[in-house]
Amino acid sequence: MLGNMQFKDIVGQKDIINRLASVVDGGRVSHAQMLLGDVRETMPLALAWLQYLCCEHPIHYSQGELQADSCGECPSCKKIASLMHPDLHFVFPTAATARVKEKPWSGEFQGEFRDFILQTKGRGNIDDWYDFLGIENKQGLIREMDADAVVSTLGLKAYEGGWRIMVVWMAERMNESFANKLLKTLEEPLPGTLILLLAESDERLLPTIKSRVQTIKVKREGLEVKESDNAEFAELLVGWLRMLFKLKMKELSAQVDKMAGLNREQQKLFLQYAMKVMRGCFLNTAAGVECHIGSGDEKFDSQFPKMITVNNIELIQSAFDDAIFAIERNAYGKIAMMELSFRISKALKKR
Repeated sequence: MLGNMQFKDIVGQKDIINRLASVVDGGRVSHAQMLLGDVRETMPLALAWLQYLCCEHPIHYSQGELQADSCGECPSCKKIASLMHPDLHFVFPTAATARVKEKPWSGEFQGEFRDFILQTKGRGNIDDWYDFLGIENKQGLIREMDADAVVSTLGLKAYEGGWRIMVVWMAERMNESFANKLLKTLEEPLPGTLILLLAESDERLLPTIKSRVQTIKVKREGLEVKESDNAEFAELLVGWLRMLFKLKMKELSAQVDKMAGLNREQQKLFLQYAMKVMRGCFLNTAAGVECHIGSGDEKFDSQFPKMITVNNIELIQSAFDDAIFAIERNAYGKIAMMELSFRISKALKKR
């Protein structure tokens, strides 16, 4: 079981949480919604919201950051938390596996997907899902057969008389056939229907889909680099920074290959870690705050922070943000990392 997936369990996102609670309290829940952002953020948020939406005894607060929350104790809350609510359904990318060799679709993997969400507490991403299924070298899709199931499921009465909920996880992976079949349901849903899309990018979604859903953009919060990754990332970061000063293409290209060799999720975590180090360097330069780069080279650790100043920190921040944005949208890792290298090298010269 996930545990009681309540609003109080979500790191940050308080403004969005209160907005979602207000929509439920005011009876203004749109039948077609999309949470747009890192799926590790949007899935826990979605589950907490759905638990509140279906809660039999919601709690309201007169003070504090949160306006309301689900009770976490009623039968509905417990069914949502265990992903066993009969009116909660999931659609997600699939590909052929050793068990399902032909015509894969979400209906063949419902058990695996629920286990995946429970084990990761909703914080797994698409790479984690592929690893879970053992299909890391394939690209999953949401297919036409999934759309047939969505239409059929949402055409039935709710088992418990409340909402019929369909969560489309990683919605940007829907193919055109799925999208076209989904359109009619988006346009003419039965009362009490909620179709909730979770997407990291809306660029691949048909304009007709985007125009029919109410989109809420979810910012990244609470995603931290594991302590076990720090040593590996520190060595990789320092090796890369040294190459930026030399700008010898052969050596830089070899270092970028190491960075691009990480899977997409690790690439994002590395970039977040590197930006955290850069901010620490800036605080050291601007305010004398102690900074630990962790290179193992005392001279480098003491000298490098001086390179990050008020003259280049915004350029550096922008370069990292753009690189993370590109990686999230499936850009070729080496190209994104090389472009970042040139921009950071240029920014360091503006100190």
